[in-house]
Amino acid sequence: MKLDRITSHPSKMNGQPCIRNLRLTVRRVIDLLATYPNREELYQEFPELEEEDIQQALIFASSYLDDRIIELAKSYETVA
Repeated sequence: MKLDRITSHPSKMNGQPCIRNLRLTVRRVIDLLATYPNREELYQEFPELEEEDIQQALIFASSYLDDRIIELAKSYETVA
């Protein structure tokens, strides 16, 4: 998938990946998704944000988790 809504420029937000050249980083969008489980509230607070922005931010973030093994503390393991 082409991530055409993710932009990065050294002169904006210290080169962090942003949404459509806005001052809204991918990291911030992921944080907002955790803070606003109701998307309607999220869109009210950030009207410039669109559904496709969220989808591409999630895809971009998940691409950094590929092929990495993350050790979890034993206290977080669950018994099935």
